[in-house]
Amino acid sequence: MSGALDGIRVLDLSTLVQGPQAAAMLHGLGAEVIKIELPEIGDMGRHVGVLEELGTSAFWEACNRGKRSVTLDLRTEAGHEAFLKLVGVSDVVLSNFQPGTLDGWGLGYDDLAAVNPGIIWAAGSFLGPTGPDALREGADIVGEAAGGVISGIGNDGEPVTTAGTLLADHCGSQNLQTGILAALFARERTGRGQRVDVSLLGGQIWMQAPEYTHYFLTGELAGRSNGGHPLVHALYGVFPTADGALAMAGCPEHLWEGMCRAIERPEWVDHPSYNQYFVTKEIGRQMRQDFLEIFSERTTAEWTERLSAEEQRFSPVRSHDEVTADPQSFANGYIVEVDHPQFGTVNIVGCPIQMSDTPTRPGIEAQQLGQDTEMVLVEAGYDWDELEALRERGAW
Repeated sequence: MSGALDGIRVLDLSTLVQGPQAAAMLHGLGAEVIKIELPEIGDMGRHVGVLEELGTSAFWEACNRGKRSVTLDLRTEAGHEAFLKLVGVSDVVLSNFQPGTLDGWGLGYDDLAAVNPGIIWAAGSFLGPTGPDALREGADIVGEAAGGVISGIGNDGEPVTTAGTLLADHCGSQNLQTGILAALFARERTGRGQRVDVSLLGGQIWMQAPEYTHYFLTGELAGRSNGGHPLVHALYGVFPTADGALAMAGCPEHLWEGMCRAIERPEWVDHPSYNQYFVTKEIGRQMRQDFLEIFSERTTAEWTERLSAEEQRFSPVRSHDEVTADPQSFANGYIVEVDHPQFGTVNIVGCPIQMSDTPTRPGIEAQQLGQDTEMVLVEAGYDWDELEALRERGAW
């Protein structure tokens, strides 16, 4: 069956994670994605954390599977010409360059709309396309810092730290693909494309809407996470066990009696403070101290058995190998075993969205630099003599 975006062609000019991950999701939803890269260099993601024994980067493989690779030097007259030819038969142009870069090359939204009025020109940036700092460059971790995320991670009195994933890039990619999908939907009504802009800063502020709203309403900063969430006063957070850790997502009133059985505290069933889902900040602190002591007394496996029996809202804190070993991850296609032409039988990250009538698909292979250049341009209308002339003029 066809995907939801079957027939949509995306030109992906982006690099590293924010843009490429958005384009990868569009491929998962059925679009054809053509990766446009600088000749001989390619996407910077090809060169980050290269696995020497495999000759590739996990960043590159994760964010570019299923795309076709075309090399064009957009700074040259011939590369510019060839790109506009592709724009004429495409639906989306996606990038995450410094604001103004494509405009400087004559490839801004107005330039492309003159060639194809239905084109959707979508850009991700660091701090947004306008404002006094619009031209500053940055990537994920500085987006997290600029947006206030890092300031809330960790414990009071300790140095700030980071999360072990690319939060700002991921939020930016989610917003970018959402804007693109909305623009495609709007084009169905109007026949016109439009410009879509997102940024790392905007994504991080949006991700923390409750925390920012708390500040706007009270004038007080939410504060550090301290093993949980600064605004959620409940049995909520991460608790060390005898050999690992558990994460608890609160205990609603209807589960409290079962919790008391699991922790062997029957006298707490009618506890005047703890038998409520949400409590005051002061009671929440005391509850956390009591449960830190309780959970430290048994192993994670023991607590998993006890809490599961009482249908509690929890999870062991798991590493990637433990998640991969869980059949639940495969049952929903979140991790997929595939036959890779280079690596053999391997697991890959699948599409997190399931659709009944227009199934999603995982990309499998990330293409070699420029391997689809000639074929994509022939499909766009060039003949082989014209391709050779483009090459001689420095298009790639």
